[in-house]
Amino acid sequence: MTEKTRAREEGLHRSDNRRQELMAAAAYLFNQRGYDATSMRDIAREAGMLAGSMYYHFSSKEDLIVATYEEGKRLISTAVLEATDGVEDPWERLTQAAIAHMNTLFGGNNFSILLCADISRTAPTLRSRLIEIRDSYDKLFMDLIEDLPLADDIDKGLLRLNLLGSLNWSTSWYRPGGQTPAQIGAFFVRVMRDGLA
Repeated sequence: MTEKTRAREEGLHRSDNRRQELMAAAAYLFNQRGYDATSMRDIAREAGMLAGSMYYHFSSKEDLIVATYEEGKRLISTAVLEATDGVEDPWERLTQAAIAHMNTLFGGNNFSILLCADISRTAPTLRSRLIEIRDSYDKLFMDLIEDLPLADDIDKGLLRLNLLGSLNWSTSWYRPGGQTPAQIGAFFVRVMRDGLA
């Protein structure tokens, strides 16, 4: 490998790292302050970078939140798919998915927890894009619920909203020291299963 090629690859690698650092800084600040209250300058400062340099990676704050949302969805989807892989019993599959969901939310990852944030006041076009990303994750849970042995009159869409609402709302009340995130995830599925049995 020539020196030029090596330098170019190292430059690309550093560029990828800077992009990831910006996304991490943005996810952290969006979670702490909210999207509207966070400026590109705030994100640059948090990432230790000049504000103008950010635009090499992201052309706008909207592009940045979309990228952080997609990363959050990728991380939490991967965790759920890995946790449910090979699990045959449908209720156990849903339990493992809920546990993976909770462990990811509270595992120190600002990206996935961002998916639980209130986006009702964001601009309509941006909100639609974020909902589309979130819905593609929610579909994993819809598929898991579709596999459950339930009575025909059970609204599976409402069941999904009920479960994900319970899991996601925990980000506003959970404090370490009581039950673990995994125990809470398993509890919500158990309550759902026993209540519908």
